[in-house]
Amino acid sequence: MKEPNAGHADLLSRAGFQAMDDHLASLRYAGMIQYALLPDKDFLDSLLKDYFVLFLPRDIVSGDFYYAFCNREIMCIAAGDCTGHGVPGALMSILGISFLNEVLQSKINMKANRILNLMREKVMKALHQTGEKSSTKDSIDIGLCLLDCNSRKIQFAGANRPLVRIRDGELTEFKPDLMTIGLAPLRENAFTNVTIETKPGDIYYLYSDGFSDQFGEQTNKKLKHRNFKRLLESVSHMPMADQKDHLEKSFMEWKGREPQVDDVLVFGFKL
Repeated sequence: MKEPNAGHADLLSRAGFQAMDDHLASLRYAGMIQYALLPDKDFLDSLLKDYFVLFLPRDIVSGDFYYAFCNREIMCIAAGDCTGHGVPGALMSILGISFLNEVLQSKINMKANRILNLMREKVMKALHQTGEKSSTKDSIDIGLCLLDCNSRKIQFAGANRPLVRIRDGELTEFKPDLMTIGLAPLRENAFTNVTIETKPGDIYYLYSDGFSDQFGEQTNKKLKHRNFKRLLESVSHMPMADQKDHLEKSFMEWKGREPQVDDVLVFGFKL
């Protein structure tokens, strides 16, 4: 076989770099589209007086997403964690956001668990998930809060993702159902609806598992969920903007030179 000469090698090298640049440009554009679907700062500022969103995609696009919706009666806040990361995860996140919009803009009697039940039906139908071995296994884990603007009560429903509340320095975890938004388990159950009486000063956290699943440079072990909750407790006395900065700094210090293993999302809000 004839060896390529120096000119050919240079052309091949430039073609390879051009393909890489085109791929990165496509990813960056996809990232811009995904960010456009997420609630922007002005909208969140109009809903929540005190909050933060720590959003650290592993790649340019993310399988994690955060969501907010409000009408005259209810406010919905959610944090989702889709199968995978990068492009596949980002496509699932766009599906999740679209289906949440469809459900919340319909005329149904709003309940947190009903939203997740309907969302699961839509995901399974869109991905043609029937329970057969050939079906796609893509899914969405999500924690969703529905705040009644009149009673000030919160409804919570979770698909593998919990809700944490800190009240007067004490942490309470509201457990999710161990089911996902997607392929039906052997026995499909409705999601559970948890009603929470709120109190001024309560702080609530919704999050993906990216923070707690991160390996540390010094230990080569995951941070784990219990340590993440301790971290939330330790920062809960701070202003919300300072909480975000401290959490991000703690994550980076823990990770060190280890590669980031997953997308990271923490959505904290104070009533």
